[in-house]
Formats: sequence, C-alpha cells, structure tokens
Amino acid sequence: MSNNATGVRQRPHAVALTVLATTQLMLVLDGAVVNIALPSMQSDLGLSDSALAWVVNGYVLAGGGLLLLGGRAGDLFGRRRVFIIGMWVFTLASLIGGFATTGELLITTRVLQGVGGALAGPNAVALISTTFPVGPARSRALAVNSAAAGAGTAIGLIAGGLLTDAFSWRAVMLVNVPFGAAVLLSARRVLSESDPQHGAFDLLGAVLGSAGLGALVLGISLHGDPLALGLSVVTLTGFLWRQARTPRPLLPLRLFRDRDRSSAYLVILLVGGSLSLTYFLSLHVQHVMGYSPVRAGLAFLPFAAGIAGGSWLAARSAGRFAPRVVTGTGLLLAVAGALSYRTFDADSAYLSDLLVPMLVWSTGMGMTFVPMTATVLSRVPEPDTGIASAVMGTMQQVGGAVGLAVLVAVATAVQGGSVSTDAEVRGYAAAYTTSLVLLLLAMAVTLTIRRPHEGRQQ
Repeated sequence: MSNNATGVRQRPHAVALTVLATTQLMLVLDGAVVNIALPSMQSDLGLSDSALAWVVNGYVLAGGGLLLLGGRAGDLFGRRRVFIIGMWVFTLASLIGGFATTGELLITTRVLQGVGGALAGPNAVALISTTFPVGPARSRALAVNSAAAGAGTAIGLIAGGLLTDAFSWRAVMLVNVPFGAAVLLSARRVLSESDPQHGAFDLLGAVLGSAGLGALVLGISLHGDPLALGLSVVTLTGFLWRQARTPRPLLPLRLFRDRDRSSAYLVILLVGGSLSLTYFLSLHVQHVMGYSPVRAGLAFLPFAAGIAGGSWLAARSAGRFAPRVVTGTGLLLAVAGALSYRTFDADSAYLSDLLVPMLVWSTGMGMTFVPMTATVLSRVPEPDTGIASAVMGTMQQVGGAVGLAVLVAVATAVQGGSVSTDAEVRGYAAAYTTSLVLLLLAMAVTLTIRRPHEGRQQ
C-alpha cells in the first residue's frame, strides 16, 4: 500500500518537473537559436550593425534587469501565478516576433521575451525547490533542470542553423510557441501554488534594482561604456541603501548573512563568466576549422551530453559528499578541459583535439551547478525561495555578461587588430586562459563552503 501511495505522489512530481524543465530548456534554447539566425534577420529586415546588436541586448537587458523583480513578485503574489504570466508574455512575444516586418517590432518582441523569461525563470527554480523536499529528490530535480539548460544550448545551436536554412529566421521565433503552449496548458493543473505573502511591494526598490542591473549589462555589452556603468553604480548603490532601510525589501539582505550561500553565489558568478568561452569555441570551429553553422552546432552535442552527465553525477553524489567536494571535483575537471583548449591551433582536429576536452570540461560544469544551487536554496525561509533563486539567476547572467566582455577585451588586445588565422588563434588562447583563471578563483571560493552534505542534514 505504501509503495502505491509513493508512486501516486511521484507521478505528479514527475509531470511538474517535466513542465519546469521544459521551460528552462525553452528559455536557454531561445538565446542560442537567435544567435545563429542573426545574419538572416539583418538581411531580411535591413538592420544596421548597431540595431542588430539590440536583438540580443534587448533580451539580455530585460531579462537581467528584471530577474530580481520576477523572483520577488513570485514570493509576494504566488509563484505559479507569476510563472504563468511570464510564460504568456514570452510565448505571445515569440508569436508576434515571428511575424515582425520591421526591426523595431522585432527588437520590441525580444525585450518582451526577456520580461517573460525574468518572470518565469526564477519562479520555475523556486517551484522545484518547494515541490521537492531537501535531499536526493531535490538534487535529482535540480540535475534534470541543469541538464535541460545544457540541452537547450546544444539543441538551439543545431536548430538555429537547420530552421534558418530550411525555412527562415522567423522559424526560430515561432518554435517557442508550441513549447510555450504545452507548458501553459499543463502548468495550472500540475503545479501547486505557493502561499502569497501579504504586504506592500517595494516599487522604488524594483525600479532602482532593475535600472541598475540593466545599466550594468548595457555597459558591459557596450564594452565598458562609462555613462552606463556610472549609472549602474549610482542606481545599485541607491538600491542597496533602499533595501537596508525598507521594512519589506525586494532583496532581503539577510540572504547574504549565510556565508555558504554567499560563497555559492560567488561561485555561480565566476563559473557563469567562465562559460563565456563557448563563444570563442564556436568562433574557433567556424573561422579556423571552417565548419558551417549547422556542423558547428552538431560539434557541440558533446557539450550537452557532458552537462547532462555531470548533473546526473552530482545528483547521485549529493547524499554522500559535501557540496564543496562535488563542486570542487567538477571544477577540477573543468580546469583540465580548459587547459587543453589553450593548445588549439589552426591544425587542430575535432576528434583528436576538441572532443575529449569538451566532454571533460562540460561534465565538470554540469557537476558544479547542482550542488551550488542546492547550497543556495538550503535553509532559505520558504517566503524567500523565489528571490533566492532570482539572485542565483542574476549572478549567472551578470557573470556571463561580465565574463564575455572581459574575454573579448583580452582576445582583442592579444590579437592586436590582425585578421590572420594565427592572430585569431592567439586571441582565442588568451580568452581560454582568462576563463581558466575564473575557474581557479571559483575553486578557491568553493573551499570556503562548510555546509555538510544533505544526508547529514537530514
């Protein structure tokens, strides 16, 4: 009888996880497919180079700037409710964007996609945390979520090339619609609503925080624009001042009083920055090795397999080893892979020089995020779960933006304006080395985490 009851409980949980992981896959896939389709968008809609950049920046700015707002809104008004609103916004924006006839309309829909993602993303992670109890069940759920993110990147790279070649760039926008519809049809039935908190919403804090993060991401995207970065310093300082004094803050600073949680946030920031080396790997296989976009996407399939495998290993290890042991092992693998990347040159071959390092590196990355996510969400008061998840997403996104800007600056400086293949390879090697430094810093921070593994907690 007890086994049957357990099975009844597990099936709804499995369906809920499928809905939430599908959302994660869709949000990550969207960024990858659009990047592949950018040249086609530019030629079809007559976009200038600066306008084309806003097809990417509009999504990043809205998503990065509103993550905290989305997470806190879920805590206050109900996570399922805010999650569903975000999915409606994202799906409708994808549908309208697929039929855009002007660059202005396309950019507007990309901004709206970012808004929808900021509402849905952090609440999806928070719903996993509140649906699955602390222990192996939650670790497995977080592993599935991480694997979905890795799969979204690889599938997006492949699908972007295939859809653009077979149909047009419009297909990469419209592909979100059936996924979004499936999630929306299932969400209300399989996801449980959280208990909304009662109280006023910190509107001023939301404006300051969103403006500050948006200005930061914009300044980084514009390669260190002083006006945008200066604005981000002013607004983020005002945001922190506001959060320390308001009785109902958008970002409870008490989240950072837990040293292990603060360390996990920093690890996620550094690893997010290190992941930017995938940008250079993509350029390397296309510019240096001569791969087409579709073939380049296929070449990154081991990346998705490594992320999925690493996430599975981390979930299996969660009850046996402390988070810093699992994360440290993953980072050690990632360092080994990044070291191998530094030896790539114009004569490197995929099977002999790229495949194994990519598998080792991505497996290590997959092992990193699951225990750090569990550490962030461990011992978080239930009312703060959404905002804790949102801070985690913000750290990863801001880390990725900062990391990419730094890696590009380093590669450009080393390349010295030369367009020769040898100069490109030197620039890429410098970027890989910088990514390696970020991984080593993340390893050092991981050693400061003291929290025992979940089996001991229970």
